[in-house]
Amino acid sequence: DREQSLSYMEFNYMILQAYDFLELNKKENCLLQIGGSDQWGNIVNGVDLIKRHSSKEVFGLTTPLITLASGAKMGKTESGAIWLDKDLLSSFDYWQFWRNTDDRDVIKFLKMFTDIPTEKIESINKNVKDYQDNIIETHNGKLVSKIVKMSMDIEVPESPRDVNGNIIDSNFTFKYYRKHYWDNVDLTDDALVNNPVFHNKLEYYFGDRMMVQHWDSIIAFAFPFCDQLAPNSRMFEYCVGWITSNFGKSKIMGMDKVYLEMLNRYYCTNNAQGESPAFWVSDDKFEDLCDNLENKIKLTVGSVPPNLILRDTTDQNWRDFYSLDAEYTVLYFWDPECGHCKKTTPKLETLYQEKFKDRNVEIFSVGKAVGEDFEKWKKFIRDNNMTFINVAVTDNLYNEAQDNSNGQEKLMNLLQTTTLASLNYQNTYDIFSTPKVFVLDKDKKIIAKSISISQLEEMIDRLQGKEELPKLFPPDPEEDAQMQKKE
Repeated sequence: DREQSLSYMEFNYMILQAYDFLELNKKENCLLQIGGSDQWGNIVNGVDLIKRHSSKEVFGLTTPLITLASGAKMGKTESGAIWLDKDLLSSFDYWQFWRNTDDRDVIKFLKMFTDIPTEKIESINKNVKDYQDNIIETHNGKLVSKIVKMSMDIEVPESPRDVNGNIIDSNFTFKYYRKHYWDNVDLTDDALVNNPVFHNKLEYYFGDRMMVQHWDSIIAFAFPFCDQLAPNSRMFEYCVGWITSNFGKSKIMGMDKVYLEMLNRYYCTNNAQGESPAFWVSDDKFEDLCDNLENKIKLTVGSVPPNLILRDTTDQNWRDFYSLDAEYTVLYFWDPECGHCKKTTPKLETLYQEKFKDRNVEIFSVGKAVGEDFEKWKKFIRDNNMTFINVAVTDNLYNEAQDNSNGQEKLMNLLQTTTLASLNYQNTYDIFSTPKVFVLDKDKKIIAKSISISQLEEMIDRLQGKEELPKLFPPDPEEDAQMQKKE
């Protein structure tokens, strides 16, 4: 599920920690290393290294990690650490952490971090549960009982064990909890969507504590969840609308796929009655929501976009990017009259000459070259000595494609070499502003899009293990904003 490769430091971390133990033993006579249970392998490596190096006997001690109900490690990140020092964590933040503890963790933490007798903790917990159960039983079927039940977590059974008593699946608790997450929620009662508890549960379910924040993972859970809801219900409207809007606003690159696939499944299609399932959307909104949706879906991260077969500056030679044998391919769309393009395009040439060219990174540049722009396009390329691949729908190519004669002979001849997707590249690639960048891997799958020149440089350096190289172009906020612009 990881989106980037391991760094050199991460890959060699076990060796680094083992060597660190050796140095501490040599210089400080350190005989014991203590850590969380997830450090066991690293510590054992250090013990073994010291034994091989000096035949000394040293020791390792690990303690169980404190994990949250979500499966995360408590205090794993600096921002999540709970300090007892008021200079590192204010008294209010300390109180707030415990106040906001997940209900599933309360009893465990009371037992671990307080001196309240276990019997009293169990008694309090039983009294609360008995009170909740009584409300549910006494007011069965009423809204108050449904809200109380919705606020209660499901009871997870013990993990199955084999004949030797070993847990068969270490992820059983998490998997069971996620599978039965909605068991206590009446998804047929529209009144529940007005309660903040429901919103919090929905937000938590699709958050990073319950599933990997990867578009395909989100979609895999979003579709079955929404499909089970009554199609004309307020519950369906609320859930479909929230998921679509939430991931449509996400700043995670690639998450637009969730937004687009939700539009495709629940907005821009027809049900058995010939109407959109999104009954709450007014008719005048569908045109904007569904505009060019089919092509937009083909441009999501992980997809192989349509090939482009266009002419270069000779207006004779055809070039395409599928045939490029490159480790990475950069698709670059620009306009010789675009002010931002005039700044970014020369930067891209510098990046190509000084870094990309010798590292098997190709740039396939598509310019605007119809009418007067044809000469302007060629002049800009000459003036800036642009040596990467430059293609366009040239003025001649455009005129040939506009053939309206009987049989459209000229167009038919063109389509022997190129495609309609290439001739209509602005629609195919949803180019509503320029410049625009797509980064493809060796299999021509999109791995990034709408990034700036500085981000492109940083990304390719990182992907090719060249992070240490000096950067030619520092971040430019104005350029970043322009190239990351959403429609």
